[in-house]
Amino acid sequence: MKYENDLLAVGHTALDYIIQINQFPQPNSSTAINNMKTFYGGAAANVATVFTNLGLKASLISAVGGDFRGSDYQNCLKGLSIDIEDMIVVEDEKTPTAFVMTDKNNDQISYFYWGAAKYFKDFPTPVKAIKKARAVHLATGDPSFNGKCGEKAHKYNKLVSFDPGQDLHMYSPENLRKVLKICNILFGNHHEINRILQILEMDIKELQDMGPEIIVKTIGKHGSTIYADQEIKIEAKMVDSVDPTGGGDSYRAGFLKAYLSGESLEFCGNFASSVASFVVEAEGCQTNIPNYDIALKRMKE
Repeated sequence: MKYENDLLAVGHTALDYIIQINQFPQPNSSTAINNMKTFYGGAAANVATVFTNLGLKASLISAVGGDFRGSDYQNCLKGLSIDIEDMIVVEDEKTPTAFVMTDKNNDQISYFYWGAAKYFKDFPTPVKAIKKARAVHLATGDPSFNGKCGEKAHKYNKLVSFDPGQDLHMYSPENLRKVLKICNILFGNHHEINRILQILEMDIKELQDMGPEIIVKTIGKHGSTIYADQEIKIEAKMVDSVDPTGGGDSYRAGFLKAYLSGESLEFCGNFASSVASFVVEAEGCQTNIPNYDIALKRMKE
């Protein structure tokens, strides 16, 4: 079957304020900001952008403010030929904004202003966009909206991947179970995967039996682990990391690009690691995105 888009990314499109500091302040104190820049971000938009740069077609559904219309960010997404026809625009609100603080140890604390994304749950399931896509990726975003999209995608036999990310705390155990039961691939860093197992009182095998047959756990500079029929360890590509923001999203995009192209899980993990290594070499989630050939070359090296 021919699809208009290879991947529909559902979740946040946001502006990122990337802030570099030496150390996080204690309560009732302050710290100096060494550097601050504004970048394009939001987990769903990051995945769609990286995925498109790797050579496949992506669509994107996010809740954005009236300030998004005619913005440089909107024009950038259009310029990449990302399908944003079904974006949710809340005229009287602002586009979501993230304030991401990174210390000298590359640890992060983030503050996220939801803005227009508060209204995700008020909008109907985007059936048309789901039908047009081969696969649906549920990124950080509203749990109820993600759940509706996931259920509809599952109904239409789409590949469903799920990455609750920093919004994991918004999922009740019941809602988390519902999404996990209908997803094929679960992504998360080691903190998030461990937290999911704690919430559901399961081990990895029990989680796979319940829903996602593939679980991908990223561990920063220590690489990643893919749990499927067997456990596959993937080494990280060692580079000089400037900003870890967006590394996880680019890993997911790289993995999905390779997976949808029919590659082995080991290839998917190594290719994803290569893609992520480029993104962390520069500030911002969408600043230093490789194309497919460049990422493949680094993977083989």
